[in-house]
Amino acid sequence: MQFMALIYNEEVAPDPALFQAYGKFTQDMIAQGHFQAGDALQPSTTATCVSVRDGKTTLKDGPFSETKEQLGGYYILECENLDDAIACAAQIPGAATGTVEVRPVLSLT
Repeated sequence: MQFMALIYNEEVAPDPALFQAYGKFTQDMIAQGHFQAGDALQPSTTATCVSVRDGKTTLKDGPFSETKEQLGGYYILECENLDDAIACAAQIPGAATGTVEVRPVLSLT
């Protein structure tokens, strides 16, 4: 079963040690057969929110919610169950300083 791990943290300047920790986590997930996909995201200042109401498209620059923590990246993990996904998510480096939301992927195919 696939789970998405959404990584929320305070946006700070890039830290080489943190990138190294994410690289190790990613390699561990690949070795264990959990890794399906994942990437970091550009800063929230590069975001554009799109909404359509009554046929009119509206754009808003910046993140959807104005909070201290922003969505900074994600992983899609193949896990046996939610407990397995939570155990993997707890190893994500950003979990030590922010929040990792774990959610099952709803497959429509």
